[in-house]
Amino acid sequence: MKVGVIGVGSMGQNHARVYSEIADLVGVADPDMKAGGAIANRFSVSYFPDHRALLKEKIDAVSICVPTKLHYKIGMDAIAAGKHLLVEKPICDSVRDAERLVEAAQGAGLVLAVGHIERHNPVVDSAKRHLEGGTWGDLITAGARRVSNFPDRIRDVGVIMDLAIHDVDVLRYLVGSPVSTVFAIGGRQRHEAFEDHATIVLSFENGVNGYVEANWLTPMKVRKLGLTCLKNFVELDYTAQTLTISSSTLGPLDPANLFQVPLDFDIRHVNLRKEEPLKRELADFLRAVKERGSPLVSGADAVETLRVVQAAVESQRSGKVVHPSAAR
Repeated sequence: MKVGVIGVGSMGQNHARVYSEIADLVGVADPDMKAGGAIANRFSVSYFPDHRALLKEKIDAVSICVPTKLHYKIGMDAIAAGKHLLVEKPICDSVRDAERLVEAAQGAGLVLAVGHIERHNPVVDSAKRHLEGGTWGDLITAGARRVSNFPDRIRDVGVIMDLAIHDVDVLRYLVGSPVSTVFAIGGRQRHEAFEDHATIVLSFENGVNGYVEANWLTPMKVRKLGLTCLKNFVELDYTAQTLTISSSTLGPLDPANLFQVPLDFDIRHVNLRKEEPLKRELADFLRAVKERGSPLVSGADAVETLRVVQAAVESQRSGKVVHPSAAR
């Protein structure tokens, strides 16, 4: 399949690398001639300073890896050119534009996938199968922590839209129920334009509760998700691609000696076969294009995640509980 990449910043470079391994990478587009030319030379493909020139080439699909504020315009250009498209997350900077983009792709009969990369992480795939199969019992609460230093590449969104969105999307996927209410607290410690730390509480319509902690302040990269279930407590490590599955049983209790509680612990560590989530994501996109089917993260699905994170941004600013259905 012939593909192109629009935008060769941090993520775009990786899209180009993976496409060069699993597809026929025709060219890359970026207004920065130095950056675009370097990537084109690295993979021996054509370079285009204007994305519209790339869209005129004989390609089947493109990845759009430009700043969020440009997603809508360039996405619509790709649709007008008849190209299937994968748009990096978030799908757009407003729900209204995201809905228009989805409608345009559907009207043109084109596949629109969105780069919520953690959905493609093997630990998330494994957790989804275990939850659906009832192995761990009913899910009660899900809590995610995603913290690290400030990334130089981020300029146009805050930590909720950049980092927390990953876990909001994963929680939506694993819980399998719409988010009914959102409450977020946070603020700015070191950055002037956007929030750099936030804690988000999500209530789902099926009664499950979730929370997401995210910041750009901690000098330690943590990417973990805890699932509190009726039979087990499970911790997912996105980076190590491991699962820690825990349970315990209580023996005869001596009420006069609560220091030594007779608990028997069953803790299992599962190391999954390591796979690159981006490669899984792009392979899924190409499969959807080939089969004219639905990708794991469709445009419509990404709109719902965008509603939730925009509700979180609004809640963090206003201090009030927000209903995602009101987000525009």
